[in-house]
Amino acid sequence: MVSARQLRKGLPPQRGKDGALRKALLKWFAEARRPLPWRERYDPYQVWISEIMLQQTQVETVLPYFARWMAAFPDVAAVAGAPQEELLKAWEGLGYYSRARNLGRAARRIVTDHGGVLPASPEVLRSLPGIGPYTAGAIASIGFNISTPAVDGNVSRVLGRLFALPDPVNTPRGQARVWEIAARLVPVRNARAFNEGLMELGALVCRARAPACNACPLANHCAAYARGTPEAFPRKQPRARRRGLRGVLLLLGRGKRVLLRKRPGEGLWGGLWEIPWLERRRGEGCAAALARLLDGLELPLCAPPRKLGVVDHGLTHIQMHLDCYRAEIKEEHSSARASTPSGQPLRWAAPGTLRKLPLARLSHKAIALGWEPAHQRTDPGGGAPRRTDPGGGPAPRPVGKRGKMV
Repeated sequence: MVSARQLRKGLPPQRGKDGALRKALLKWFAEARRPLPWRERYDPYQVWISEIMLQQTQVETVLPYFARWMAAFPDVAAVAGAPQEELLKAWEGLGYYSRARNLGRAARRIVTDHGGVLPASPEVLRSLPGIGPYTAGAIASIGFNISTPAVDGNVSRVLGRLFALPDPVNTPRGQARVWEIAARLVPVRNARAFNEGLMELGALVCRARAPACNACPLANHCAAYARGTPEAFPRKQPRARRRGLRGVLLLLGRGKRVLLRKRPGEGLWGGLWEIPWLERRRGEGCAAALARLLDGLELPLCAPPRKLGVVDHGLTHIQMHLDCYRAEIKEEHSSARASTPSGQPLRWAAPGTLRKLPLARLSHKAIALGWEPAHQRTDPGGGAPRRTDPGGGPAPRPVGKRGKMV
């Protein structure tokens, strides 16, 4: 058990107790580990892909994406040789699309600089695009069984509770302390099982809310449990509130085709296609915003845009609220400008093309709201778009669930 002095000061147990903690965790993990596909052979490439996919994403969500990715891109060379649009399409719906773009960049670096073999060194791994300290430690320890720490959100929570750390774990000082403890605890041998055990414990037992302390193999080593306040740890600084964004989105059709715009290569949804939308300026109404959106396309509409409803979409730092409209252009105008005035590519896409292109989740929601036949309408984003009546007047506004953060 943790001494009274350690409880008062929030200090870690003495070094002599580390062995007992390791032993208890390794025994538990050997019995409780989930049979995940990247654990079958611990192939470093598969570990790398799984770790990138698991950033900010739950295991259950990742599993089907991982299977499809491995079928399409079985090794580093396949990723390095794939066009970015193919990688983005395979990633569609996982969010944080810079991860997919960085996978392509890193794979090309691995091919050119490392002979197509994923390096084992954490320092070398950190030099690759999209690989930070945690991911480098995870690949090195899980993929190669190298003794190095790997601290993610689950590990920060477990260690923050085990040692009742006084500093918030989402601050530089708090993270430095967690990494220091993790580096001390990771064994010379069996680093893979130890690091995975910490992660698994955080996912299955030492949960953020309602931790299952009675089932925890480390309860006798846990300072927060000894205090009787496990949910008070780890301490965290509050996050900044998300910014609200109000805008308009326009489904612009020509027969069975809809107009798409390509996002810039970097930033939000970089490289994906989308239904055109924009943020409203302060004091600007929807009509004026729609006029700005149409400016430069030089496409005569058959009739004024018709209101379809509203789509709410949550991002990490932004909560989007878009009024969605639909309009048709005259059929004799068979072409649009190749790009927007700012240089973003434009294209008309039929239903079959829409299924092949990497499309931003926000656009999936809008298409489900007002483009597909009624019996095919779905909400891929998990949110509930708010509909209006066929005449465009306001309908009762049910509360929509927030879409998955991307």
